[in-house]
Amino acid sequence: MIESFAKRMSLACWTLAAAVAFCHCPASVKAESAPQPNIVVIYADDLGYGDVQCYNPERGKIPTPNIDRLANQGMKFTDAHSSSGVCSPSRYTILTGRYHWRSRLQAGIVGLWGGPLIAADRMTIGSLAKQHGYQTACIGKWHLGWDWPIPDAGAKLFKARPKGEAVASDAHRAVWREVFEQPIGGGPSTRGFDVYFGTDVPNWPPYCFIENDRTVGIPTEFLPVELLRKNQASNQGPALAGWTLEPILPALAERAAQYIAAAAKSPDPFLVYMPLTSPHTPLSVNDAWKGKSGLGLYADFVMETDAVVGQVLDAIEHSGKANETLVVFTSDNGCAPYIGVESLERQGHFPSGPLRGYKADAWEGGHRIPFIVRWPGVVEPASVCSQLVHQADLLATFADIWNIELPEDAGEDSFSLVSLLKGESQPIRETSVSCSIRGVPSLRRGNWKYIAAPGSGGWGKGGDQSQPVQLYDLATDLAETRNLAAEQPQRLKAMQALLETTITTGRSSPGPPQRNDVKVRRHPASL
Repeated sequence: MIESFAKRMSLACWTLAAAVAFCHCPASVKAESAPQPNIVVIYADDLGYGDVQCYNPERGKIPTPNIDRLANQGMKFTDAHSSSGVCSPSRYTILTGRYHWRSRLQAGIVGLWGGPLIAADRMTIGSLAKQHGYQTACIGKWHLGWDWPIPDAGAKLFKARPKGEAVASDAHRAVWREVFEQPIGGGPSTRGFDVYFGTDVPNWPPYCFIENDRTVGIPTEFLPVELLRKNQASNQGPALAGWTLEPILPALAERAAQYIAAAAKSPDPFLVYMPLTSPHTPLSVNDAWKGKSGLGLYADFVMETDAVVGQVLDAIEHSGKANETLVVFTSDNGCAPYIGVESLERQGHFPSGPLRGYKADAWEGGHRIPFIVRWPGVVEPASVCSQLVHQADLLATFADIWNIELPEDAGEDSFSLVSLLKGESQPIRETSVSCSIRGVPSLRRGNWKYIAAPGSGGWGKGGDQSQPVQLYDLATDLAETRNLAAEQPQRLKAMQALLETTITTGRSSPGPPQRNDVKVRRHPASL
């Protein structure tokens, strides 16, 4: 059924929609002498640092030949971080160049039917690219909120989350139709992207594709209960009749390949932001990949994800634009522990590699992620960078490439990677902040790391609860086994003061102080 809906959205229709978007006029800030590479950002979901073979050759058992190929053709960063150990906050930061905790999202993720997290007037990598004359597309998982047109009178019925076998009533269908026949505001096409195709959150409703600001079809049923078990979908809600989960990832890969082929024919450069739905649950592995890893369903899904990366790289190659395209590959946070990490570790695969913790944690396994950049003619193939970098850095990097000066109220935590990409060794940033799911911050300053809590701040177990905070020297203790907070009181005090300054200044990059959107929650709780 999903395939029939995807086929209905024919290549001709997509190309026509893209062609309309291509007709925008280049912004006045465009610098004619600046290089204009096409840009493709592939953003995996819940892929651990150690899930990529080239990051974990000794304790990684999952083949990832396409991601490894990208690393062999580009630069592999070994000390790169997302803004959070979970998804929505990291997505906010990679798009805006601003720490998520400066927004309303002080903990957790954007909830089901939540409103837009990115303010309408906030610059994103998409809107910056459009100012510079780029064609822009977002293809994949959004999970940053929409202005869902849910009527007050029907809100309770619309948001119903029944348990077990649920049967949609005429009343359910009426309110679903009322909502899904309307444009949905606040999504990617209002935040810098000419076109969008994807599923907002694949394991949450609505269970259908969304194209630009419209659902592809009108949901009429509740998702079958058998699709809400065993690391599949996690929230009940409206679905298209016959909706299944396996075709989602292949549909995104096909649409990305189609877009790249069409965009490459235009004289204008293109930027594609492709937030994948995998290997996050639902572990909806297609038959061709089931059993391939010999390690279980999650590992099979990592292999299928790697194949999608290869499909996108092949599309770039076939477009004739490979030598003119900068490709970024990274992940929003670490591997989720609930997918069976104990079984994987018993079989010799460690999804966090040498790091402590997993998704949701303030420990390194929660937010130190694979980060690879290929830029032919600029980045030396098979190079490795050990400098501290952050996903917030994409905005300033692209501005630097395009010779654009960012406004004072944009990219407040973004630093350009260009010097590192060109092989220079000077640090671009001395500090970075990454948080746990509960909002507990971890602050880096050089090799030192401060965590404002006694444990992981997330789902990870352990930690000396007699020590209210943690301090580690990652240069000698990457696994975060020796808490030096009690032994280094002066350094601890300096780190705490630096975190407070980072909060109150409203930015960590050079520039005038800015305002945070809300009063930032302080940690530990005693503060």
